[in-house]
Amino acid sequence: MQGNPEFMRQAIQLATDNVTSGRGGPFGAVVVKDGKVIATGANQVTTINDPTAHAEVIALRNACQALDSFKLDDCELYTSCEPCPMCLAAIYWARCKAIYYGCSAADAAQAGFDDQFLYEELKKPMRERMMPMAILGEKEALKAFDAWRESTDKVEY
Repeated sequence: MQGNPEFMRQAIQLATDNVTSGRGGPFGAVVVKDGKVIATGANQVTTINDPTAHAEVIALRNACQALDSFKLDDCELYTSCEPCPMCLAAIYWARCKAIYYGCSAADAAQAGFDDQFLYEELKKPMRERMMPMAILGEKEALKAFDAWRESTDKVEY
């Protein structure tokens, strides 16, 4: 697996510019299809008050809009830093064919962006996690899945 250093440089430049311009955190991402940039994103968590506005998520959203599809299976994602668990899940859901990253999660932790606790939380049984979780209204909630199974005009994903 070999990525294109030019696309990585673009992701890194987005991250650096995001910091120096005061727009957000040090993360940038580029989505590439067939050797062409389809979309980009930079961290906007603090600028738009959205904890999901990580560079990768912004880039995925922009790419999906540009391609008019929720599937990015022919796309590669270049990101300035190893994706956090949320971004990694989003990348998998988008079905990107490859991820290239600049810095490691350990590098991010040294800069104050440590997401190791999330990986540890996911390994724990729900009853042992920091944030309480409980099932509520399951019988009623299952009706949405029944409706999905019965739907004839659904778009599978």
